[in-house]
Amino acid sequence: MATTENNEVTQEQIPGFLSIATERTVAMRAARIAFIVGIVLALINHGNHLVSGNINFETISKIALTFMVPYCVSTWSSVLAVRDRLQSTGSDTSNNK
Repeated sequence: MATTENNEVTQEQIPGFLSIATERTVAMRAARIAFIVGIVLALINHGNHLVSGNINFETISKIALTFMVPYCVSTWSSVLAVRDRLQSTGSDTSNNK
């Protein structure tokens, strides 16, 4: 990745949101977080429906959205962290673990 004379990465050299968000490490981290946080939130928000067995399409849709929120938040924060790291170090995203 090329840098300026001050060893800073220019905006054009930083990968876009979708490029970073679809990296395997970012997606897997977000999925793990969404699974754990989603279960907790689903039980808090929809536990009464789950216990009573009163589950319909609307409840299932809301539960699915409950899992999507932590996935999106985790992905967003990971992308911002990767972009910040790239701006400050000038390194390549292929070095992610």
